[in-house]
Amino acid sequence: MDKFKKIAFDCRLTVLDMIYKAKAGHIGGSMSAMEVLVSLYFGVMDMGKDRFILSKGHIAEALYAVLAHRGIISYEELMTFGAFDSALAGHPTSGVNGVEFATGALGHGLGVGVGMALGLSSKVYVLMGDGELAEGSNWEAMMAAAKYKLSNLIGIVDRNKLQISGETESVMPLEDLGAKFRAFGWEVNEVNGHEPHAIIEALKQPQTKPRVLITNTIKGYGAKIMENNPIWHHHIPDEAQYHEIKESFVKRRNQYE
Repeated sequence: MDKFKKIAFDCRLTVLDMIYKAKAGHIGGSMSAMEVLVSLYFGVMDMGKDRFILSKGHIAEALYAVLAHRGIISYEELMTFGAFDSALAGHPTSGVNGVEFATGALGHGLGVGVGMALGLSSKVYVLMGDGELAEGSNWEAMMAAAKYKLSNLIGIVDRNKLQISGETESVMPLEDLGAKFRAFGWEVNEVNGHEPHAIIEALKQPQTKPRVLITNTIKGYGAKIMENNPIWHHHIPDEAQYHEIKESFVKRRNQYE
């Protein structure tokens, strides 16, 4: 699994360059969800059949980086992120190769995933932020998924416990999150969201009803300057911070060579 961790840090370096160049982006959440995205695109999904929805659309740059490393979009296009005439906007749009649905208004992705899962026999994966679970539309979608016994629907929660306004448990408490999903009729797995082998193993388990994978993560993972600090939800590094973060990412990546 070291190769997946290396890819994740390669993608982190790419995202760092994208955000620093564009002077825009959501760096903290991009770093917490990176192993999840890499695990999906390199270790789980059938790229010809399965569908993925990035409900927490504000980390579009993380998705773009993984799509490029997977060969779905070009590296040249990546560096246009945030430019006026670029397809790579701050939230994903369906004009980008590999993007199924335009997201950004939080709380919509799971409902769309339910609709897709109803109409398809293939797997549908939806990555949500824990902060967006305060939106009631998610809970309506959970009920519908259980009612229709959608065994091809997998929700993934990036449980970094932070959102733009602070700690999720202060803004709108979620615990016991696993128990809540079970009460709504879902299968539940909980893993370390920075361990690809655990993510992949959980996602490949057979299921008979909708499943959620709660991935415990660290916002800003990989650089001490960012980790568990809500300021980095939407903070752009200055030159000194850029080099500090880059040095940290390179050091971590080189552990997996």
